[in-house]
Amino acid sequence: VRWMMYWIVFALFMATETFTDLLISWFPFYYEIKMAFVIWLLSPYTRGASLLYRKFVHPTLSRKEKEIDTYIIQAKEHSYETLVRFGKRGLNMAATAAVQAAAKSQGALAGRLRSFSMQDLRSVPDET
Repeated sequence: VRWMMYWIVFALFMATETFTDLLISWFPFYYEIKMAFVIWLLSPYTRGASLLYRKFVHPTLSRKEKEIDTYIIQAKEHSYETLVRFGKRGLNMAATAAVQAAAKSQGALAGRLRSFSMQDLRSVPDET
């Protein structure tokens, strides 16, 4: 449970860090403060991640549980539709590529098939 709390808080930290790096990376000792914060989160003595999780993350998730469940259901429904749509598009692209490749090499393919068929006809003994 402790590691789960750490990774959830760390993921939230990384998500916010993406934006804050652009805005306040010029601040003196910014990277050192970030490193100290991560150590504080990770340390078993300070239990920073557990503290932040219990104080902020868990209450927020509990309040918004129904909304989150609704979004998950919508994402599940839309993901299936998206998968089907991209699957159809991929199959159409593969079929188009196969037809184009066949059309480009039609002369060589037809000549090769014709040569095989003529050899087969010549190899059959004439019964007349």
